[in-house]
Amino acid sequence: MKAQLKSLSPARWLSRRQWLGALAGLAAGAVALGVAELVSVLASPRSTPLVAVSGVVIDYVPESVKSLAIDIFGANDKLALLVGMSILLALIAAAIGVLATRTLWHGFVGIGAFGLLAIVAATTRAGADWTWALPGLVAAAAGCAVLYGLLRVAPPDVPAGAAPDKPEKPAPVGGASTGRRRFLQLTGVSVVSAAIVGAIGRSLAQRRNVGAARAGVVLPTPSGPPAVAPPDAELSVPGLATYTTSNAGFYRIDTAVVIPQVDPAGWALRIHGRVARPMILTFDDLLRRPMIERYITLACVSNEVGGHLIGNARWLGVPVKDLLDEAGPLPGADQVVSRSVDGFTAGSPTEVLRDGRDAMIAIGMNGEPLPVAHGFPVRMVVPGLYGYVSATKWLAELELTSFADYDAYWVPRGWAAKAPIKTQSRIDTPRDRATVASGTVTVAGVAWAQHRGIAKVEVSVDDGPWQEATLAGTVSIDTWCQWMWRWQATPGKHQLQVRATDNTGVTQTEELAPPDPDGATGWHTIEVSAI
Repeated sequence: MKAQLKSLSPARWLSRRQWLGALAGLAAGAVALGVAELVSVLASPRSTPLVAVSGVVIDYVPESVKSLAIDIFGANDKLALLVGMSILLALIAAAIGVLATRTLWHGFVGIGAFGLLAIVAATTRAGADWTWALPGLVAAAAGCAVLYGLLRVAPPDVPAGAAPDKPEKPAPVGGASTGRRRFLQLTGVSVVSAAIVGAIGRSLAQRRNVGAARAGVVLPTPSGPPAVAPPDAELSVPGLATYTTSNAGFYRIDTAVVIPQVDPAGWALRIHGRVARPMILTFDDLLRRPMIERYITLACVSNEVGGHLIGNARWLGVPVKDLLDEAGPLPGADQVVSRSVDGFTAGSPTEVLRDGRDAMIAIGMNGEPLPVAHGFPVRMVVPGLYGYVSATKWLAELELTSFADYDAYWVPRGWAAKAPIKTQSRIDTPRDRATVASGTVTVAGVAWAQHRGIAKVEVSVDDGPWQEATLAGTVSIDTWCQWMWRWQATPGKHQLQVRATDNTGVTQTEELAPPDPDGATGWHTIEVSAI
């Protein structure tokens, strides 16, 4: 039995030299990625093999996988992707190293193939030029050199039970042990060097960060009255989401693996397509235009019932309607495609952007220039539409076209072309499966129906009659509102449900539906134990 277990041990799967080859492959992969970080300073952080290939994965992975990643990791989905890609690349690098112990050319071909994949992935990204090929090219060359050097010093295998060939000269003291020690030392040096080179590359890349440029932006005063939340908008209930979401706490869901760094000095917005008068606006042009300041709640279509991919902020920007009126949409231009510097597109109905709502080209968020992660220097904000059809960050273009002629990024991936936000409500406190003391319990949460507004929120306990909650004040129909209800809790387990009715008289449906294809539906339901 012991002999059988020993034969199944990992050490029996590979020879000693193949294990060394796996280490050599890992070291070569680490050096390749580290060198790529440094070379990417010449192009863009988006040109590194890890980031470029991850971007391709985001573009082409099945929609069900993307939705699952957002459900599990939320706003950390990009970090999870990079970690997962790193692990996968490490396994592949180790496998290439094993193959290289048989024939070195197998290793070169494997590294070359991944170098070619990185080059193709990088050079086909939006905004790429020929310099974006350099990180993948140099990384492949560095990886091959390290693999060759390490395998040259790796000691050969000695078959079990066989005596090594008698050397013509006496072998050095230590023999294979000395060779392994030297191999491991060189492998360690390679990995440490890769980490240092990668850190230098990231440090140099950070010097290109637009944080300093953002700090130099002075927001203009809005042409109308500034947005001020009424005193009764905040119920101040512990555990309840605040009326205004902080910049740091605002959700971030997008397709950018690394955050684009856009210098406002070189930024321009192009308005073109089916328009009578194409326009190009610089950032300074935008700053000189009349600004509006509004509280607007944004929501991600991936938000599950009761989810937190939603936030309310005070935005400053130029009305989209003013720009479109100047450009003059031509007949049939029923879609405005907003395009990011990284190639992402969102399609918004032209009539919605011109119907009087406060859709804007935003430059400010909660009294500050837009955070880089939320679209600095310029992004779209449109009340009443899910983000995937409106809220383009790092905005570069507005193209007038038609829904019949063009599908924006998410539409070919199975999502609806038009996606008005659905009426929804959420219980924030008590939390699901919480234990509370019997007696008076404050149940509170938020409800939203952007550009329709909330008329009523009701709570039901154990499928009993619906009880109307107290609504907090709001700035406008374009934001969420807080609500609260006093519950006389009796001992035992209880089910709480919430539903909202908008100002058109429509009550949110009980029917459960996933976010795909145009937003989740259903009543948020929690279980609470009272003692």
